Amino acid sequence: MTTVLLLLLASAITGLATGLFFRVWALLLVSPVTAILAATVLQTSSFGFWTGVPIVVGCLIAGQVAYLAATLYVHRGELSVQDETDGEPGKHGQRHVKGEDE
Repeated sequence: MTTVLLLLLASAITGLATGLFFRVWALLLVSPVTAILAATVLQTSSFGFWTGVPIVVGCLIAGQVAYLAATLYVHRGELSVQDETDGEPGKHGQRHVKGEDE
């Protein structure tokens, strides 16, 4: 049981770190590494295949939920529908677009 909780905690910490510092494309690298490491740890801890599969899936879910939470925390002021509808560029919008008045 301790092994499972440590794997879930490590996956969540990895997801948080990825969400705070990297873009979503980093999950393409982090998720398979998490799955392989979790499966290896579970196999060495003498968990069976069918017992380990839900744990690995849980680790992947925990990592991605933590990534989503970290991303929402980082971009909490930038995610607004109002930026799209009021005609004014948002924080990252371009103010001088060539050929706009043609």
